[in-house]
Amino acid sequence: MTETTAVVDSLLENIADQYPVHRSFLDQAISGATPEEVTRLSGYLSFCMGKGLTLDYLAESYLTILGDTLEEQIYFRDHGTYRHSTFAEVADAVYHDREYMDRYMYGLAITNFLWPNHVEMARLLHRTIPRDRGGRYLEVGPGHGFLLLDAIETGSFDDYLGVDLSAASVEQTRTIVEHFHPGAPARVELRDFLEAADLEAGSFDAVVMGEVLEHVEQPEVFLRRIAELAKDDAYIFITTCINAPAVDHIFLWRTTDELEEMITGSGLRIVEPLRLPYEGKTLEESREQNLPINVAYVLAKA
Repeated sequence: MTETTAVVDSLLENIADQYPVHRSFLDQAISGATPEEVTRLSGYLSFCMGKGLTLDYLAESYLTILGDTLEEQIYFRDHGTYRHSTFAEVADAVYHDREYMDRYMYGLAITNFLWPNHVEMARLLHRTIPRDRGGRYLEVGPGHGFLLLDAIETGSFDDYLGVDLSAASVEQTRTIVEHFHPGAPARVELRDFLEAADLEAGSFDAVVMGEVLEHVEQPEVFLRRIAELAKDDAYIFITTCINAPAVDHIFLWRTTDELEEMITGSGLRIVEPLRLPYEGKTLEESREQNLPINVAYVLAKA
């Protein structure tokens, strides 16, 4: 066992000790990871431990995400809708609760390596983001920071800007970028990209937005703003989900068709779609049974 795999194995063992029925899922998840992904997860865990966090805390953070999601799935199964439908309903309990939000973001970062659909969406960004294009990169809601890290490591943009409404997300993303790429031309700012007057129309060569649309009341406004800010030939990447309850998901799409009609009605066109069914089910079964579907799209301006 190498030092790299040891810290990952320790985390997985800690999670499985606290939630034994999850052990086979974890074993399968890590067996499907590439060596590079295992190294990145190990680096992230070491980074967190260097900040004074323990593997116990990180395991508990992951289990917070898992437990809250399972609870919301039960609610969705029983009621046919998400528990909340407005930002105000979740703001105090999630976004303005700093202790919870910290655990939430650490746990969500770990799902980026262990939940198969999250892994596949991150791989799509890594595979499709332009390698040889300069200019300006904008990320809306960078959250845990891993999509932004990949863009810095894979792309060659001259300027990277991340904007987020969560102070916890901004701090975590800033810290992780400064740790792994201290010299990168990157800024992460606490601001609302819908209202920022200095973000000029047609000024960005790439716009990325991962797991944001399901958290807002009017996702079509966000999509139209992306189309406005992007250059005519910009690379655009978004991810979201269908029938996927979570503690802070408020906008519910029932089908991928509903979502994709909203995308194309917002001045964007779909270049490459990725539609990922619920684990162990086909897309058709997921649709028929109203099970979660994760989606990622490479887009362009229409």
